[in-house]
Amino acid sequence: MKYSNLMKERIRRVRVLFKELGYDILEGEKNADTYSAGFADSKGFQSAFFIDMDSKFLEIAFTFGFSSKLTGFIRKRLEEMLKICYEFGCYMNLEKNNGEITFSIFTKLYFSGLNYYSLRDTVNDFRECIDALKELLDIQNF
Repeated sequence: MKYSNLMKERIRRVRVLFKELGYDILEGEKNADTYSAGFADSKGFQSAFFIDMDSKFLEIAFTFGFSSKLTGFIRKRLEEMLKICYEFGCYMNLEKNNGEITFSIFTKLYFSGLNYYSLRDTVNDFRECIDALKELLDIQNF
């Protein structure tokens, strides 16, 4: 896959910064204009990041999956889930299909402001958001 120099530099820079923060980079996937990979720490936390050639943002994502039998449970907590995401500067996507509900949390960071400290702070807020959601949804050992 042939990327522009800008895209190559974005990928290199993001991978280096995650490694400097103590994360292992999981196998990446390259498409024509995008790159995505997972990252994990030694305590078992895993998430993913996305780089799109046409975007000025690094996007970080985490997804919860639930059985569709829990629709009422999720619906009752949806407003609080939105408040938690807003509090930590994240946004969310909720989908229901094939007997499953997926709840994804995202955060973005401008490439122009991307450095060790901005990524560290963004990932810390992102993880706090996920922890608050796990607490609200009473998810143990996730």
